[in-house]
Amino acid sequence: MTDATFRLSERLPHYLRLARLDKPIGILLLLWPTLWGLWMAAGGLPPVWVLFVFVAGTVLMRSAGCVVNDYADRNFDGHVERTRGRPLVTGAVSVREALAFAAVLALVALALVLTLANALVLALAVPALFLAASYPFTKRFLAIPQAYLGIAFGFGIPMAFAAVQGVVPPVAWLMLLANVFWAVAYDTEYAMVDRPDDLKIGIRSAAITFGRFDVAAVMLCYGAAYALLAVAGAVADRGVAYFAGLLAALALALYHFTLIRERDRAKCFKAFLHNNWVGAAIFAGLVVDTLSDTL
Repeated sequence: MTDATFRLSERLPHYLRLARLDKPIGILLLLWPTLWGLWMAAGGLPPVWVLFVFVAGTVLMRSAGCVVNDYADRNFDGHVERTRGRPLVTGAVSVREALAFAAVLALVALALVLTLANALVLALAVPALFLAASYPFTKRFLAIPQAYLGIAFGFGIPMAFAAVQGVVPPVAWLMLLANVFWAVAYDTEYAMVDRPDDLKIGIRSAAITFGRFDVAAVMLCYGAAYALLAVAGAVADRGVAYFAGLLAALALALYHFTLIRERDRAKCFKAFLHNNWVGAAIFAGLVVDTLSDTL
């Protein structure tokens, strides 16, 4: 093994942690709404290359967003119990290296989008990139930055419709709005974990804004997300299986209530992680429903 290879293998784990590839929950929470959009737009399995581009792009852009997030929070993360070991805080990766890494990830994602040869998707990729890069800074001034996160995490939905149908119909925007409410719900659960630290360092979050109404707000946001997805399903003429998936997601949200109602930090974090199954339940219902159309 050469010295260069040894140095690379030694530093690679730091870059993987910086991109949060060791914690795939963020990728999944970004991927599920993208897959909803692709399957809803295509009425089933989308073109294989389109699916590959969106899945790979999701991983790349989420990774780039994590790097930018750690850059934005590098002076705060050391004061938060959960984040004090991140590579930019410990100096395992320099600021210059981190920004270069984020740029490479974003450029590879852009190169993938260009292979679709779709002007509308490319046009939508510009605000998508802006949203992903700017979200980390919204925690300084927005009372509920989680809503901004929901737009950023859901922008794959209109892009999916553009890639499959060549247009972005109203149902795509309904689904994006639903994702905003879902993101506020799950990221408030996440913010409930960090609330004591965020109050000390002056970071804003929905958990702080909602105050003692945080649990009620989370449940109302789940309800709004599911109601909007139900309307989207009705508009798209989806069937029983799709709505069964929404009912399963509703049952999971009720389970989350039992976890967060006492505001225990460990249980709130468990509820946040469990949202992977919410996204999966909705997607499973959509897949089964679209499969029934072809039988």
